[in-house]
Amino acid sequence: MLFEKTFIKGLIVIQPDIFPDERGYFFESFNKQKYHDNGIDLDFVQDNISKSKKGTVRGLHYQIGESAQGKLCTVISGAVLDIAVDIRFGSPTFGKYFSCELNDESKLQFWIPPGFAHGFSVLSDEAIFSYKCTALYNRSSERSILFNDPDLKIDWRIANPIVSEKDLQAKKFSEIEKDFIY
Repeated sequence: MLFEKTFIKGLIVIQPDIFPDERGYFFESFNKQKYHDNGIDLDFVQDNISKSKKGTVRGLHYQIGESAQGKLCTVISGAVLDIAVDIRFGSPTFGKYFSCELNDESKLQFWIPPGFAHGFSVLSDEAIFSYKCTALYNRSSERSILFNDPDLKIDWRIANPIVSEKDLQAKKFSEIEKDFIY
């Protein structure tokens, strides 16, 4: 496995070792010791899977307090553009985002620790997106930032995004509270 740090401290892109043969392929999607050795020493308590059609944008979501979640993201089928926005007040990269394409061919994973808003856009006809979480979902701790906030200038690589009504009602980036301090 290759663990690659990004320009935003805390975000890591992981390339698993894939072993293809005439039957298909095999790869280790998680190994607690290898992740621990590379700075991801957390317990995962919830796994989530979503299926979305092309053009869907989900996010930007995060949870606060004791329910703040770290997420280990991957795509089982299809392709997405995965986005993490630094919302840690005082961070040198506060308000910056990192994006990477996750797809069923590369099998890349994306580690997003607490202190980041997360979202993705679906680039393929449909995508099955999977993520492991370090905290359980808690509705009262849930927060969202408007996906197309002009201050963030995120290129979702989608011309006409399909967005839930709930996500369209999210706060602007300039309105978020100081829930995470760097």
